[in-house]
Amino acid sequence: MSATHDVSAIVDVRTLEVLERARTLGGPHRRGWLVRRALVTADLVGLIAAFGLSAAIYGTPTDPTDQVQPLLELLVFGLTLPVWVLLGMLYGLYDRDEARTEHSTVDEFTGVFSLVTAGAWLVFTTSFLTGVTNPVAERMVLFWLLAIALVAAARAVARSLCRRSRSYIQKTVILGAGDVGQLIARKLVQHPEYGIHLVGILDDAPKDRRGELEDVPLLGPPSALPKVIRAYDVERVIIAFSNDPHEETLRLIHSMRGHDVQFDLVPRLFELVGPRVDMHTVEGLPLVGLPPARIRRVSRVIKRLIDIVGASIGLVATAPVFAFIAWRVRRDSPGPVFFRQERLGLDQEPFTALKFRTMRVGTDDSVHRAYIKATMSAGAEVESNGVYKLDRGDAITRSGHWLRSTSLDELPQLINVLRGEMSLVGPRPCLAYEVEHFSPQHFERFLVPAGLPGLWQVTARAQSTFGEALDMDVAYVRGWSLRLDLRLLFRTPVQVISRRASTR
Repeated sequence: MSATHDVSAIVDVRTLEVLERARTLGGPHRRGWLVRRALVTADLVGLIAAFGLSAAIYGTPTDPTDQVQPLLELLVFGLTLPVWVLLGMLYGLYDRDEARTEHSTVDEFTGVFSLVTAGAWLVFTTSFLTGVTNPVAERMVLFWLLAIALVAAARAVARSLCRRSRSYIQKTVILGAGDVGQLIARKLVQHPEYGIHLVGILDDAPKDRRGELEDVPLLGPPSALPKVIRAYDVERVIIAFSNDPHEETLRLIHSMRGHDVQFDLVPRLFELVGPRVDMHTVEGLPLVGLPPARIRRVSRVIKRLIDIVGASIGLVATAPVFAFIAWRVRRDSPGPVFFRQERLGLDQEPFTALKFRTMRVGTDDSVHRAYIKATMSAGAEVESNGVYKLDRGDAITRSGHWLRSTSLDELPQLINVLRGEMSLVGPRPCLAYEVEHFSPQHFERFLVPAGLPGLWQVTARAQSTFGEALDMDVAYVRGWSLRLDLRLLFRTPVQVISRRASTR
């Protein structure tokens, strides 16, 4: 009996169709090959375009009759292109997408900057030392700036094209169908942009699967893992606390180490582990170090400077929009233009958050209180318009609907940012009664200032529960960096335009 038939025998008939679809997806390890080739091509296209544009903008040599100089410059540049690719390999710019689920050009901007800087310096020194060409500093600076922008843009386009290819899809199975395994499965199903196709779950005693997980096949006990890997060209296995004994899980992993399969391990106490961890060993025993969650003093100063500059520019740039919205709010419903509400920010300090009023005066918050209590106690899914935005029928004004859907009702919070009560990026400022339902780890969100968009608003979907939204706030705190803030700021306009950003 073939491996395929062996696997089919241990699943119910209902899942066979799903498994057949998984079998038709890309072959093993095509994702890494596809992305590496696309990124190398993108780098070369960006560099060549920057070279051509800098030459066109800066002009021809002083002597118009000198036709040799441009050809020599082109020759030197062309000969250094393979070195650019080698530098990209040294900076790890071609081997990250295959292993990571969430990776973007913004994440690797530091690497792109280093690559272009080192490569430009290489071209400059080679030209100068060999005397083949006479590089002009102004043109080299122009090339350097153009190369950074064009290489980053070309990489973003390349990734977008790769994600549309069937070869980008990575076949994955989860070992363990408990709460953690099902949580991972749910997130993978909800985020197809990760390029991970969940073939199925392996477990001896799985829990009931509901919602979007009903169509995820149960492939049998963990011992079936080798058959599943061979039958469906599985490239990734996520170990999520299966019921299998520890020694048996180790035996399974060791038996498949020669099959080019990536194993991802969910660590114990994973709730405490963020993106910034310190991996070290004691006599071969791996330890995961958890750095302090609070932002360092220097980083806080830089973040505050960015807030002041960004909020000032934002208030000036949106002044006409401010005036128009204020007029619409007053026209639609009698009452103040701004809605003022006490929220909790850094270190749970209360402050008055400002928003454009979207509801009629006198509307109470009993619906929201009941909603928060229900979601935290029962784990209910949020409404389709987000955790913080509950439709209340006639209570919302005419302008309130589009203000909420576009998040323009939050523009006045730029004033809060300028005052130092909020930040441009951070966890959403919560209400005092919401804290009553927090788990201990959720209080970490008060280690940073509250913000306009946060990790949840930018990355989450409507299926997230209120508790999961709080977990993402904590993940933002644990993984905070200036690069993360910039990434979220860049992605926020896209979310607003697509009306996926959620606010209160």
